Amino acid sequence: MCGMLTGSHTLAAVEETEIFNRFVETMTSQYQFDGAKIKQLFKSVDIKQNIIKAMQRPAEGMPWYKYRKIFMQNARIKDGVKFWQENDKVLTEVEAEYGVPAEIIVAIIGVETLYGANTGHHRVIDALATLGFTYPKRSRFFLSELENFLLLCREEKMDPLQPTGSYAGAMGIPQFMPSSYRAYAADFEEDGKRDIWTNPSDAIASVANYFVKHHWRKGDAITFPVIAQGESFQQGLSKGLKPDKSWAELQSLSINSEDDIDVKETVKLLEYKQEKNNDLWVGLHNFYVITRYNHSPLYAMAVYQLSEAVYKQKQLLLAEKKSTEKAEMTQTAK
Repeated sequence: MCGMLTGSHTLAAVEETEIFNRFVETMTSQYQFDGAKIKQLFKSVDIKQNIIKAMQRPAEGMPWYKYRKIFMQNARIKDGVKFWQENDKVLTEVEAEYGVPAEIIVAIIGVETLYGANTGHHRVIDALATLGFTYPKRSRFFLSELENFLLLCREEKMDPLQPTGSYAGAMGIPQFMPSSYRAYAADFEEDGKRDIWTNPSDAIASVANYFVKHHWRKGDAITFPVIAQGESFQQGLSKGLKPDKSWAELQSLSINSEDDIDVKETVKLLEYKQEKNNDLWVGLHNFYVITRYNHSPLYAMAVYQLSEAVYKQKQLLLAEKKSTEKAEMTQTAK
């Protein structure tokens, strides 16, 4: 592949390989795109080596105690409260309509893009083409997303060369992949546009809709910390993320919790690596739903803990405000 060096990033043109020609054939035969126009479009697309490098070192490969520090920072918690305050009306309405807690929506957006401050600088088409055509490990997934991206650009009347996102092609404030955008993006303000790049209201409603479509259970708990006696808890650990054991089964392995968990509740035992002693948690159905956004127990726990921290900080500030107002009223009365 003949590339050129620009700064520290190697760029190369999309070549008409067998996999590329199959992709063009799919878009023309299945979706009635003009093959010549697609080939012309991809002459303006760059294969970017730094995207491949980024895919090979995901944050989810870190141990929990390092991963947690990325998100559980005072600045991110403070900014979460600010984002909530700025979008309080929408968050209240969306929570009432969809049943997804405002703090979970805020935390998702906080983990994904620092509340919209960092939505990614790669052109989406560059990211998806790079990973679809030159990253065999996940080529099938990214070619499917590239299909969806071209379809959504046609549906939403967008220029495919304009939208930007992450190195993996995730877009906007909530970092939706193209297939997720097409399936779950919401037009909260009913203005005919599903703008997840610059409209926080659409982004908030889109996150809630995503969870509802993945069977979020309104009012249900998400996760609980647990304590194990001895080493028999190891028998309760298993692959995957879906709840697969009853709480009664885990209790029989000398696992207990200070929280009141129904013995019939189906849960997932999860172990989180700390610098010394590891933490044990059980994830419930709604925890599993969070992992549908990003298939990582680290990610879901970061969302949960950030949501708790933002909620507590917001409540604290609200209590302080009421206390100050009460003091001022008392002073005025005197």
